[in-house]
Amino acid sequence: MKIGEYNTLRINRMVDFGAYLIDDDTHEVLMPKRYLTPEMKVGDMVKVFVYNDSENRPVATTEVPHAVVGDFALMRVKAVNKVGAFLDWGLTAKDLLVPFSEQRVDMQAGRSYIVRVYLDEASQRIVASAKLAKFLNHSEPDYYHREKVEVLVVQRSDLGYRVIINNAHWGQIYQNEIYQDVNIGDRLTAFVKQVRPDGKVDVTLAKIEKMRVDDLAVRIEQYLRDHGGEMALTDKSNPEAINKAFGCSKKDFKKAIGLLYKQQKVTLGDTTKLT
Repeated sequence: MKIGEYNTLRINRMVDFGAYLIDDDTHEVLMPKRYLTPEMKVGDMVKVFVYNDSENRPVATTEVPHAVVGDFALMRVKAVNKVGAFLDWGLTAKDLLVPFSEQRVDMQAGRSYIVRVYLDEASQRIVASAKLAKFLNHSEPDYYHREKVEVLVVQRSDLGYRVIINNAHWGQIYQNEIYQDVNIGDRLTAFVKQVRPDGKVDVTLAKIEKMRVDDLAVRIEQYLRDHGGEMALTDKSNPEAINKAFGCSKKDFKKAIGLLYKQQKVTLGDTTKLT
C-alpha cells in the first residue's frame, strides 16, 4: 500500500462507519462511509487515494487530489498558521501543509503557488514544498530533438515561460514561439528544440509540422548565403528538384519559402533571392 498515491485495493469487510480495504500484503486501510456507494460489496476491487489523517493514520478516499506524491502542481493557500501554509488539495477532509522551511517566500492565504508533493521520511507525513529545484534531476538531460514531452508552466520571465519537463528538468519556452494562451500551472504538451551545452533545455509548443518548416527555412536561408544569395528553386519548382536539393516535400518547401518571405528575408520571382 503506497501512501500518497493511488492504490487498487479489495474491500475486506464492511463496518458501520465505512469499509476496510486490504492490499496483497493483508494491510488494511479504512475508507469512510461517505465514499461508499450502494453497489460496493465485500470482494470488490476499488481504486482509491491513500493519505494520512491528522493523527497520521492511513485513510482511503475515492476523491481525486490535485496532485499525488511526486507531482508538481499549482495549488491555492486556504490558510496560514504558526505551523505553515495549508493548501487546497482537492480533498474534503484534508488540506496539504507547506512548512515554513519549505517556502521560498512567505505564502499568503488566497494566493496560488507551484509546489512539489512529497512524503517526509522522518514523519511519514505527506507535505509540500515550494523549493522546486531540489526535487529536479540535475544530471545532464538526454532528450532528443523534437521529442514529445509534458511540461508544467512554472514562472513567467522576460524571455517567456520557465517550465518543468516530465517532472524532471527545467525548460524554457520563448515568448516569440507562443501562439496560444499560456498560464502558470498549465500542463501542456511540448516538443524539445534543443539541449544546450550548459544543460538547459529549450522546448516549443509548436506542432511537429511547424518545427519541420522552421528548420527547413533555416536550411534554405543558409543555402542561399552559401550560394551567392540566389537559387533557381522557387515555390513553383517541380517536387523532384526540391527533394533533391533539400530532401523535403514541395508542400514543406513552399511553407518555408513563404515563412522567409513574410520575414522579409527573401524576394520571389524567377529565382529566390536573399533581400
